[in-house]
Formats: sequence, C-alpha cells, structure tokens
Amino acid sequence: MKRSTLVLLKTLTWLACLYPLGWLVWAAATSNLGADQTHTITFCTGLATLRILTLSLAITPLRRLWPRLNWLVKFRRLLGLFAFFYATLHLFTWVALYAGFDANSMAADFAKRRFITVGILAWVLLLPLAATSTNWAIRKLGGKRWSRLHKLVYVAAVCGIVHYWWQVKPGVLTPVTMTVILGVLFLARPLLAWRQRSKASASRPAAVIG
Repeated sequence: MKRSTLVLLKTLTWLACLYPLGWLVWAAATSNLGADQTHTITFCTGLATLRILTLSLAITPLRRLWPRLNWLVKFRRLLGLFAFFYATLHLFTWVALYAGFDANSMAADFAKRRFITVGILAWVLLLPLAATSTNWAIRKLGGKRWSRLHKLVYVAAVCGIVHYWWQVKPGVLTPVTMTVILGVLFLARPLLAWRQRSKASASRPAAVIG
C-alpha cells in the first residue's frame, strides 16, 4: 500500500473515531443532548467503546480470511486506543456526573450495582493493554508475553457486553446486535486458525517410506 493511501485511510479512521465525541460536543453546545443529558453522554461513550473495540477485534479474522487485508493490522493499535479513550470517558461520566466525585457514593454503587462492577472490570482490563501498546513495551515484554497479555481484550469485550446487558431494562434487546457480532468474531478465530493449520498440513510433502 502506498504511503499516501495509508495516511488518507488513517486520517479517515481518526475522523470516524472522533465523530461520537464531536457529536457530543456539538449537542452540548446546541442544547441537543435531550432531557437526560447524563444518560445521553453515558450511552454514547459506552456504545462508541463497544463499536470501536469490536472493529479492532475484527481485524485478525479478516486478515486470516483474506490475506490481502494484512494492511489492516496497521489500524489495530489506533482502534484499540480509541476504544480505551471512550471507555475512560464512559467511566469518567459515572465518576463525575453520577457519583459527583463522591468516594462513598462510588463504593456503594460498586457494591450494589453489578453492571457498574463489571463495567469497571472491563476498564481495568483495558488499562494495561493501552499502557503497553507502544513498540517499546513490545520489546520490553517480548512478543509472546505481550501477545498473551493482549488476549485480555477478549475478556474485556465480554465484560463490556455483560455491562451493556445488565444496564438496560428487562426486555430491552438493543445489545443483541453487538452480542451476535462479537460472538461471530470469537467463533471465527479458532475456526480460521484451524483452517490455516489444515492448509499448512496439506501443503507439506508426504513422508517417503522405504
């Protein structure tokens, strides 16, 4: 891929990832956040987190399915960091707007509301991944250890979906689409890995006996 094309695609990715934040800023400036402004900010940042995290998780299956898309790996770090960025905004919304920076209120919510507990767990799991997203961290940890650490992203994604389900009212099915997409991505990884191993085995020359 030409450098100019890569720069253009990364610029478009930045703009797309910043769109939810830009919309929130515009809506706040024009008084269009709705009757429950805190809920709007919370929902928007949470949904942005899950969507961008899902896109980052889709990169590996897509590369394995179509090797010509190997260039997508150049966008995985950027998407992962944006997912963490929105997860942090989502958490800060709770800390600042719901709890009012009150430690006692936060502790009570953490103990009584399971969706908050699992949501904070998702953020905690993403934190070391964001902190070790640099080339320096990869060199320090070593490729294998870094790769094992970053598998926590799957646990964080599951926690994020559970957080979503536990937050909505009974009977509300808005998390279904995201749940199905993540389920397909999770299932695709071992299936595509098995497919690659099968192809590699089939391409090896048969052992000559005699």
